[in-house]
Amino acid sequence: MVGEGDLADLLPLVEAYCVFYGRNPGHDALEALARELMAEPDREGRHLIARDGEGRAVGFATLLWSWSTPRAARLGIMNDLFVAPEARGSGAAEALIQACVDHARAHGACALEWATARDNHRAQAVYDRFGGVREDWLTYGYEL
Repeated sequence: MVGEGDLADLLPLVEAYCVFYGRNPGHDALEALARELMAEPDREGRHLIARDGEGRAVGFATLLWSWSTPRAARLGIMNDLFVAPEARGSGAAEALIQACVDHARAHGACALEWATARDNHRAQAVYDRFGGVREDWLTYGYEL
């Protein structure tokens, strides 16, 4: 779980993730988001960080809490997963997914769900290898 001492390492990864998806909410907004998650990880969710063998931050995941009405249970949502290009293939993505599974289980969630872009085939290969099951749902968004 990300703490105050991890923030300087987390933010460049979060910014790179936003660039990957063609977005730029700004450094201050991303820092505010990270601080919000750090303040109430059991209520809102949490950031998780992956480090290599030398302690360098190489990836992050954002785990959020929700509810599943059909299951009548808490749900973990892996909202973001990003590994720096130089660390892809190192096992960092799988370690982050497993950390999300472990935290969701410990928080009483019945399942972990996530989505990815239709053209992000590399991520889909990781999720398939991990044992994720493709759902039949189509995700919609509406900007407010």
